[in-house]
Amino acid sequence: MNELRTLYPYIRRHGWAYVLGILSLALTSGSQILIPQFLRIAIDLISSGRFELRRIAVLMAGLLAVSLAIAAGRFGWRYFINGSAMKIERELRARLFQKFSELQPSFYDRSQIGDLMARSTNDMNAIRMAAGMAIVALFDGLFMTIAILVILFAQQPGIAAIAIIPLPLITMMTLFLGRFVRTLFRRVQEGFSDLSHQTQEIFSGVRIVKSFVKELYFIGLFRAANEEYQTRNMRLVRIWGLFFPVVTFLAGVMTLILLRYGGEAVIMGNLSAGEFVATLSYLEMLIWPMLGAGFTVNLLQRGAASLARVNAILNEEPEIQSPSHAVTRMPSTAVSLRGLTYSYTRADKPALRQISLDVPEGSILGILGRTGSGKSTLLRLLPRLQNPPRGTVFIGGVDVLDYDLHTLRSAFGIVPQDTFLFSDTIRANIAFALDEPDESFIRHVADVSTISRDVRILPNGWDTQVGERGVTLSGGQKQRVAISRALAKDPEILVFDDALSAVDTETEELILNQLLTERAGRTSIIVSHRVSTLATADRVAVLDQGRLIQYGSHEELLREDGFYREVANLQQLARSQTP
Repeated sequence: MNELRTLYPYIRRHGWAYVLGILSLALTSGSQILIPQFLRIAIDLISSGRFELRRIAVLMAGLLAVSLAIAAGRFGWRYFINGSAMKIERELRARLFQKFSELQPSFYDRSQIGDLMARSTNDMNAIRMAAGMAIVALFDGLFMTIAILVILFAQQPGIAAIAIIPLPLITMMTLFLGRFVRTLFRRVQEGFSDLSHQTQEIFSGVRIVKSFVKELYFIGLFRAANEEYQTRNMRLVRIWGLFFPVVTFLAGVMTLILLRYGGEAVIMGNLSAGEFVATLSYLEMLIWPMLGAGFTVNLLQRGAASLARVNAILNEEPEIQSPSHAVTRMPSTAVSLRGLTYSYTRADKPALRQISLDVPEGSILGILGRTGSGKSTLLRLLPRLQNPPRGTVFIGGVDVLDYDLHTLRSAFGIVPQDTFLFSDTIRANIAFALDEPDESFIRHVADVSTISRDVRILPNGWDTQVGERGVTLSGGQKQRVAISRALAKDPEILVFDDALSAVDTETEELILNQLLTERAGRTSIIVSHRVSTLATADRVAVLDQGRLIQYGSHEELLREDGFYREVANLQQLARSQTP
């Protein structure tokens, strides 16, 4: 119930719809309860020998009116209650997606995408059923049980008292089985998450799977996850499958009791044939409330299990947020690092150690370092994709922790090391950051990155679909589309995280020359393993194991012993040996 209470604010927002739905449900259930009374009157008329077509016609007209009321009521509760449940599902899914957009990258590093997708889809269905059909089953079951018992005890208290003896057994069994449903259903949902994760991973890496001829291996992994999901479902089915046969059996016992004692009452003249049939009809009607009790428990427990999984995400506090009194204007784009030391977790070794340097506004900083030296970590700290320690990273003289996140990140145009493109056209990917794309400007930034040369030979030109994650383009083409996307934003700070590694040196030189002419006071940070790329920078920082081991201009670093000159000599030697 603690989890289900989190649904209350959503249900309260749709309170009037639920009230109208419950009134419609009362109309339906109340009308259904009238039907045995029509049968009682009709049978007593026929058995008494006072059969008149006119009186039967009146009963038929009454039955028709009741049927219309039942139809109207069923439409009403389905429209109002189920409709509200669907709206709650939509609102909850939108809130969950918004939370996903607020959470920091480290959350996704420790989460499985398949599990997050399962919580956004399968768990939402269970929550919708708890907010809809569970309420219908609960109210309908209570209303019909109370109303039928009142009628039975009012008309035939002795027979009713004997006939409903099995009812307490059904109640105890419902409560007993309900204890197991939530735990078993949570395991079912976790199994679905594992299956979704396995499927998503195989689809994402299908090229690697095929290139290593590992299809049979992954088919085996999928089969194992699929069978485990089936096993968990069967455990739930075996437990809950006991309920309905037992309820049906106990309902049959009630019928037998009625036949024994009600039949005797008819023979003795204490009960009319019509009353016997009406009582039998009411007992048969009691089967649904009994089944509905189990149905309600099942849906509520499933909904509670799914809500627990969804609330675990909604209750996750974003580590990266705008401060309460955030700076919303950036004075300048000068970047300053002051004794920056950063670790991803307390248990990890620092990824960066005592980094201090200044990047004046409008200048270019180049960064060189071995793999794992902290280059990408440094770039993530600038726009607060990870939170740096306070008092270590400044832009325009303001600590980045004091900026409004939108203000801070809007100033950056980032071309990441791992290029990601959306499943859309080349034009749409370039114009990703633009609210109102300008065709001439899109073509201009495409010329700067030189991707426009490739667009001319693609089958559909600018409208070429790049496929999921850009799989239809080469590595160099993806990088150049990403460069165009960053430039189209017209950022104040441009960041290249090894963004030219997949292009040839001639194209690289052409891109850099055009970027220099486009510079216009823009602060730029370029990470590269090529000294030829870093030669365009005003200052170059050389990192090793998270430390700043060299810092100066390209010419200065070439004159002093160190890693930078070693790399430059090796690359010069490699170029001279290339035919």
